[in-house]
Amino acid sequence: MAYAAGVDVGSTQTKAVVINEERQIVSRALIDTGANVVLAAENAYVEALKDGGIREEEVEYVVGTGYGRYKVTFGDTQITEISCHGRGSVHMFPGTRTVVDMGGQDTKAIRVSPSGEIVDFCMNDKCAAGTGRFLGAAAAALEIPLGELGVVALRAEKPVKISTTCTVFAESEVVSWLGKGKKIEDILLGVHQSIVSRSLGLMRRVGIEPEVTFTGGVTRNIGVVTVLNEMLGFAVNVSEESHYMGALGAALFAMDRIMAGRVPA
Repeated sequence: MAYAAGVDVGSTQTKAVVINEERQIVSRALIDTGANVVLAAENAYVEALKDGGIREEEVEYVVGTGYGRYKVTFGDTQITEISCHGRGSVHMFPGTRTVVDMGGQDTKAIRVSPSGEIVDFCMNDKCAAGTGRFLGAAAAALEIPLGELGVVALRAEKPVKISTTCTVFAESEVVSWLGKGKKIEDILLGVHQSIVSRSLGLMRRVGIEPEVTFTGGVTRNIGVVTVLNEMLGFAVNVSEESHYMGALGAALFAMDRIMAGRVPA
């Protein structure tokens, strides 16, 4: 049995996935990236091997992806996260035609073909307003754990309108609304709506074609998922593996290389 691995080094977290020849996920790992990107890639990979009880020599090919993909020093090659999220999404949800990937520092909208190839994409590479970092700023201002933001936001009755387009000023706007006596949940739902509306703007630029698959770390926020569904008017594809989609796509490309090497000349 041959195994292939993908390591997705993100700005906030690093993910690793190992798949078997049937292209099923057999193990995974998720760690904070931290300051040492090379070490984060190595540690995530080691954790994934440990999770599946797999020996390093059993993994025949490793692909690095994510913003730190060139820091996956033990990898055999690197592939962009855009290609990997597209590939992983179509593998997990075959009907996928649009992917929205929301991470810690950027958001990407990707349109894919039925085979998972990239047709078009765009990203907010100059501003973190529609990303996890914006949520982090709100969490800090309100002193609420990041993992609880979505649940609290969904209790809102009258969401406020967040006007700032800059993460740097997000905290001050949140504090300003608090000072005006607005409820925390109403402020938070406003933050979630602001993030989703920015993501929809990116998606419209590439064309929103159902099915839409939501990937990246922000998929764990039930508030963002709920608001995204409401604004689109239909439910997006999201699963427990959505956070690992880039690493899964990388592992699938790695398995392609293994299989291609077995084809008789």
